[in-house]
Amino acid sequence: MKIAGLQPLSLIDYPEKNSTVVFTQGCPFRCAFCHNPELIPVDSNAPGMSENDVLEHLKKYKRMLDGVCITGGEPTIQPDLEEFIRKIKALGLAVKLDTNGVHPEKVQRLLDQKLIDYLAMDLKHTWEKYDQVVRIANPAVIQNCRQTFELIQNSGVEHEFRTTIFPGVHTEKDFEIMASYLKPGEKYFIQATQFIKTLEPNLPHDFGFALPELIAKLQSLYPQLIIDER
Repeated sequence: MKIAGLQPLSLIDYPEKNSTVVFTQGCPFRCAFCHNPELIPVDSNAPGMSENDVLEHLKKYKRMLDGVCITGGEPTIQPDLEEFIRKIKALGLAVKLDTNGVHPEKVQRLLDQKLIDYLAMDLKHTWEKYDQVVRIANPAVIQNCRQTFELIQNSGVEHEFRTTIFPGVHTEKDFEIMASYLKPGEKYFIQATQFIKTLEPNLPHDFGFALPELIAKLQSLYPQLIIDER
């Protein structure tokens, strides 16, 4: 595992659980608004943590913890992710996986092995415009994301989807379309770009719409969904 670091205790990353957040190194996408750009390179010279260091932390503090949130970067590019999760589960901790959906076969295997207790997936854009955000024009990659989205929906595991607003790219209509992908009872969170640190500096700050009004509109259009700001 290439682990960039961890947040020892979080009260918000894993819903209703005290968790440690583990950040993995490397991501194939190049979203301009990425607020952790240092996690994108697969090979980074930045100091990281060993898997043993993370596990020792979890053993030491597991009485204070309910679970672990594995995020990135993109965790599913790690070849030994399954083995790492097994070690976490052996400590009696729940596991939440954050993914961009690029490797559906890995997510499916983790689900088949019952190693995931909660899933969160980034829904970057409408399927037709996905490449505008991830900046990978390969249709197979975008189809992978769509496949992961659908298998999460049908997994029976608690989950959520979330979209970060890309100023100048996303429109209100795009969010209406993305919300239409969800099934009744599913959770959809929309978050503003964190302009303090982004992959591409000097992004426009004007979304073209107000987030609270967008949330209210989506809630009225899709009352069967749980839609909120994050």
